Amino acid sequence: MQRGAGVTVGWGVAGCGWVARDHALRALLAVPDARVVALHDLDAAAMERMPVEGARRSTDLAEFLATPGLDAVYVAVPNAGHRPLVEVAAAAGKAVLCEKPLAADVADARALVDACATAGVLLGTAYDQRWHPAHVRLRELVAELGTVTAVRIVYCCWLPGDWTPDGRPHDNWRVDPARAGGGAAIDLAPHGLDLTGTLLGEDVTTLSALLQTRVHGYGVDDGALLTGSTDGGVLVSLHVAFNTPDALPRRRLEVVGTRGMAVAVDTMGQTAGGSLTLYRPDPVDVPFADTPPFTAQFAAFTDAVAGRARWPYDPARDLALHRLLLTALERGTP
Repeated sequence: MQRGAGVTVGWGVAGCGWVARDHALRALLAVPDARVVALHDLDAAAMERMPVEGARRSTDLAEFLATPGLDAVYVAVPNAGHRPLVEVAAAAGKAVLCEKPLAADVADARALVDACATAGVLLGTAYDQRWHPAHVRLRELVAELGTVTAVRIVYCCWLPGDWTPDGRPHDNWRVDPARAGGGAAIDLAPHGLDLTGTLLGEDVTTLSALLQTRVHGYGVDDGALLTGSTDGGVLVSLHVAFNTPDALPRRRLEVVGTRGMAVAVDTMGQTAGGSLTLYRPDPVDVPFADTPPFTAQFAAFTDAVAGRARWPYDPARDLALHRLLLTALERGTP
């Protein structure tokens, strides 16, 4: 692939579930220099539900990766399937944007990071919350808060075992411990851990977890409370859950400092919107763009693949956060 201004990046989507269909594909189609050239899923019907013209659809991974013009692969298969797919894509010389969490366990996450490093291909983790315009704006406001003392995040939803996104029969792998590696905590907490470090410029380095199995009977946690701190002493709390009805308030981000406090409501998630308020101490509404976080994420990765910009997130850092989370979950109380 040629690199530089005006270069179009050919994308492939591996794993054509509802997130890929409703968010990733829509985002890719909105990025001017991105073109979707290939789709891969073991379920041919899932690929047919992807509304894109001209893309090769294949249940065969090797055939998918051999698609002419394919430069980058978005990996959105269940967590336990990340490693083998990323390893093969990296060996084929394709840049990889891998959904969070990196894998269902630490060993697989380490292996896929190493595979991309060995192959010399770009690897990114799809932490879309980094790119929500409210969070980008909040990162700019952190300096106005004085000494930050705490970050508090609530990121919850309702996910029963038989959940389906659109009324079709659906295999809810997110509550399958073998394929997901856990439940609510491994699915939702990675966003909060990444976002805390992105906002503050310093990562969470100590973490503990209390796991909850209270509402749904599917054998993995349906709620969790995680607490930790950064090396600089910022306290961090994350409440994540699959047992909070969607009609209730369930998404909130607070950054507390000695001179002010920023509160984002309904910004945690895949869509644009929500609100951002700065208190010093009187409340002031802070405007931000309405760009969906997936669109901003794919635009940034497309630019990095094309050589127009640097991808600002080190996979080694993402791996360290993954290890920190899974270590805490292993010690957590079910």
